Amino acid sequence: MLNLQQTIGDHFVKLTTRQWQAQSPGEANRIQVVREQEDVINHTVCQVISLLWTEAAADQRLHESLHSLNSREVWKKSPSPRQPDHHVLSNRGVDISDFYQSHFQDYDAYQQDKYHEEKNPLGFLNLGVSENKLCVDLITERLCQNDMNCIEEDLLPYSDWREHPLLREEVARFLTYYCRTPTHLDPENVIVLNGCCSIFSALLMVLRDPGETFLVPTPFYGGFTFVSHLYAKVELFPVHLESEITEENSEPFQLTVDKLEKALLEARQKEKKVRGLVLTNPQNPLGVVYSQESLMEYLEFAKRHNLHSIKFHSVLSIERLPDPDRTHVIWGTSKDFGISGFCFGALYTHNKEVASAVSIFGYLHGISGITQYKLRRLLQDREWIDTVYLPANHSRLRTAHKYVTKKLRALKIPFVNHGCGLYVWVNLQSYLKLCTFEEERALHRRFLDNKLMLSRGKSYMCKEPGWFRYALFPAGYTLNLETP
Repeated sequence: MLNLQQTIGDHFVKLTTRQWQAQSPGEANRIQVVREQEDVINHTVCQVISLLWTEAAADQRLHESLHSLNSREVWKKSPSPRQPDHHVLSNRGVDISDFYQSHFQDYDAYQQDKYHEEKNPLGFLNLGVSENKLCVDLITERLCQNDMNCIEEDLLPYSDWREHPLLREEVARFLTYYCRTPTHLDPENVIVLNGCCSIFSALLMVLRDPGETFLVPTPFYGGFTFVSHLYAKVELFPVHLESEITEENSEPFQLTVDKLEKALLEARQKEKKVRGLVLTNPQNPLGVVYSQESLMEYLEFAKRHNLHSIKFHSVLSIERLPDPDRTHVIWGTSKDFGISGFCFGALYTHNKEVASAVSIFGYLHGISGITQYKLRRLLQDREWIDTVYLPANHSRLRTAHKYVTKKLRALKIPFVNHGCGLYVWVNLQSYLKLCTFEEERALHRRFLDNKLMLSRGKSYMCKEPGWFRYALFPAGYTLNLETP
């Protein structure tokens, strides 16, 4: 704020000192200087708005630095380390930098001080990132087998932007089998990129123009906000769900078509151009698995309003999609196989134009040939998946979920019990002095001060303060589920 005040003051000083000057050959230069100064003001105002919008002013360290400022000279001598240099970055670059710093600062601290039972027992214990760590032993063993280590010549040069046909064929076979699709999926409709977020970002880019809107039920995966903001500049309009059981809600955070209709009406009243609907299944962070009947209702809603539907897995089992050309399915191996470091995501769409447009992003978001080969071999091995991996993964997930929820019940901490996903949605409102997002932030900060990372509800656009997502297994920690 002080920086903005100083910039505006300097601007008016320059204006007043030039008012006496008459029109002259130097007038064009004077106008250019004024315009440049106005650009600086506009940029600084944008920074202030971004700061307020992200609630960064509530951060304790920023409070401390602001309290220490008693003059503009102090500000000039002690600039914030987060302040990007506008002479280096564009307005867009500053916006991206500010967004990243305000949302991922805690994660950066964790990366530099990770917990490890032996190497770093005082580091951050990460219960905020949802990664499947329960079958690392099985995955590691499988990836070290001889058939994974073959390096073929055609894996080394540039590949097709749509990636290697053999991988796309295997993804089509894999999803046909495990999603129980009514017909075989066409490999030509499969696009693979380096992660589901890359697929999501590319879809937003090709489906909609900047400023247009997609409906997303809340709470929803916080990465969607960053991804939609980074490239596509598409707005995500929340469909707020409530935890209270009512006549309308037979279960906490229940999504209904009526709520979708109300959100759509509200968005249009605010002059938003709603163009699509985003759903994850199982839902992240709630762990809800939508029934086929519910999915059909949501798809009918989307068709009725000419909306694109972006789904994350399982809708492929529906025999007759209401609007197949506007239904796009994303799937990845991060959660199912616990190999998020492989950075793999796949799109299946019946729309050839969409498939063609998204495939071009393989130029920027492609996957290495070696990784593609290993993924193809992994997805091919149905015997290992069905007889070794899936039984062990299901058993360990059930045990982990039972272990965590038993502890939560013993502590009398409420949670949403859907029994799916790699996390539990817990209610810590009783630990807030007041039921506000400011108090939620304060509780989150106390966790961080004690080297514990949890994901707070505000980052998932949850309407109610006090909810946190609790990962079933912390990164870097070996949980002995057999021990009481």
